[in-house]
Amino acid sequence: MLVKEVMVILAGYALGCFAAGYYLVRWRTGQDIRTIGSGATGGTNVGRLLGKPGFAVTMALDLLKGCLAVWAAFYFEVRAWAVALTVAAVVIGHIWPVQLGFQGGKGLATVLGAMLVFDVRLLIVLIILALLLGLLLRQFAIGVLTLAALAPAVAAAWGRPWTDVLGLAVTAAAILIAHRGNIRALLERRSRPTDKG
Repeated sequence: MLVKEVMVILAGYALGCFAAGYYLVRWRTGQDIRTIGSGATGGTNVGRLLGKPGFAVTMALDLLKGCLAVWAAFYFEVRAWAVALTVAAVVIGHIWPVQLGFQGGKGLATVLGAMLVFDVRLLIVLIILALLLGLLLRQFAIGVLTLAALAPAVAAAWGRPWTDVLGLAVTAAAILIAHRGNIRALLERRSRPTDKG
């Protein structure tokens, strides 16, 4: 019987679909954040319109829903593979919310919240590696996105079971797809010849 596992994963997706930034901007200004700036519903884009308070509230709520989704998976004692897929589901819901025409945020705050509950030690290792990569490449954004791509391999090296690695692979793929425009821009910027005068 997989009913409990399927229900928890679907609930994780539904929770991810709660686009805090979208509803906050609608409430405060009546505007659709998806038509402003980058078009994303996450904290960075909301902050462009509502300032630091809007950024902070959106980030906190996006992080919280990641925490809640994975906490629920542990609370209802679903199998390990379902916990790992709940991490992916809440992030996918944030990036592609069904009620907003599959146009949401980019998932970093939500995946951070999910990983805080899923495995905080693994999260700390990933953050340290991201910081080191950012310093090495002189570009923090590249460090974060590289670690998103490498997270499944890091989890495997950490000794996590294959179900966790699979869940993190799905999550990483969603994050990288959401950031494909940023990745393209970063690569173009790094490949551009430096003007030395």
